[in-house]
Amino acid sequence: MDALKDSLNAMAEIFEQKMSEFQQGLDNGSITNTSLAAEFNSFRTFVLSAMNTLQRQVEFLGIEVDRLEMRRRRKIILVHGVSEDKSEDGTSRVCKVVGEHLGVTGFSVASIKSSHRLGHPSEKKPRPIVVKFADVALRDKVWFSKTGFKGSGLTVSEFVTKRRHNLFMEARQRFGINKCWTRDGCIHIMPQMVHITELSGKLIYTAYHRHLSL
Repeated sequence: MDALKDSLNAMAEIFEQKMSEFQQGLDNGSITNTSLAAEFNSFRTFVLSAMNTLQRQVEFLGIEVDRLEMRRRRKIILVHGVSEDKSEDGTSRVCKVVGEHLGVTGFSVASIKSSHRLGHPSEKKPRPIVVKFADVALRDKVWFSKTGFKGSGLTVSEFVTKRRHNLFMEARQRFGINKCWTRDGCIHIMPQMVHITELSGKLIYTAYHRHLSL
């Protein structure tokens, strides 16, 4: 953030300087058509360069914010397919399905710090439950036992940011649902084991063409 502020301040100073020089030339009557064209091209180059610099810094800032948000979500997973009731206790429901299907030892209501449904109610299917665990170890126990949900209609997924979710959905569309998954917020693609850790659609594009060339 400080680097972005410094860049903005530096660009503002250069902008003011260029405008002052241009205004001075106008006041002195020393600007000709030729010099005006040269001044315009110089100023245009400066503006385009400044915009490119700002764009790169904003993109970098967005990536850093996304990483921080994923770190904050490290103890969280989404539980899908749990039937919904208006007067439900989400934490108790999660404990019940985990106990019935996954057999995670030492798991109780106290293992969950908070839980809530995600999104607006729908008659078509129950909303996923956002589950925040008391510690990462318990979260990982549930995560690595998730195959116990097979055939039950229940699934778990990582609570990734919207940016990562969009990339993940694009990867699944290009490579197939069974060849893509997430782990610690990173997108993994089979069969060539592409690991997408940066948040750029270009990486999906690159991975896609690597896939086609196999």
